[in-house]
Amino acid sequence: MNQQKIIITINRECGSGGGEIARLLGQKLGIKVYDRTILKSIAEQYNMTVESMDRVKAKNPHWWDDICNFYQQFGSFQTGEKLTSEVTPMALYSAEERLLREVAEKESCIIIGRVGFHIFQENPNALNLLIIADRDARINRIATKQNLTPKEAAKVVDRIDKERNTFVKHVADVSRFDAHNYDCVLNVTGMTPEKVVSFLEDYIRLKKTV
Repeated sequence: MNQQKIIITINRECGSGGGEIARLLGQKLGIKVYDRTILKSIAEQYNMTVESMDRVKAKNPHWWDDICNFYQQFGSFQTGEKLTSEVTPMALYSAEERLLREVAEKESCIIIGRVGFHIFQENPNALNLLIIADRDARINRIATKQNLTPKEAAKVVDRIDKERNTFVKHVADVSRFDAHNYDCVLNVTGMTPEKVVSFLEDYIRLKKTV
């Protein structure tokens, strides 16, 4: 499956297994998968760690301060000057957006998160997917994966979902759970990642020639 260039964006609920599904799908289709590690190249520009940048993205700063900081920082980022003010979610989003668009111009790719569904919503080569699962299944997955109690896992699920919701709303002014943002919304409860990937392969073939 390697004829027409395609961009697959995968948004996912915490604990749904969306990341694993994306990586397996990338292996099946023979295309690269881009996730939060794409932040590393941006982090070097800001002299920050990926973890500290994630914390910035979870913020919801006052809109006027954010806009002022964004224009100051984005101009500095473009010219390679050292940043001196606080890094904002909008500045990080704009840097990520620019990198992802550059990647998508060159090759087929799968993008995990990064508000990809919004960045490529007008791109005819894009398929935007949302992976969800029942809450209990998500909690159980996180508890097993991180060796947590169900109560601890529930807090992780709620925190990460809230952070992702806040960031998407802040930079795109949409709900990430609005089905109109996606070509397909898939509840994977009870399905193994392999079965989900098999389903998605068929779905992609129907929608696109990869």
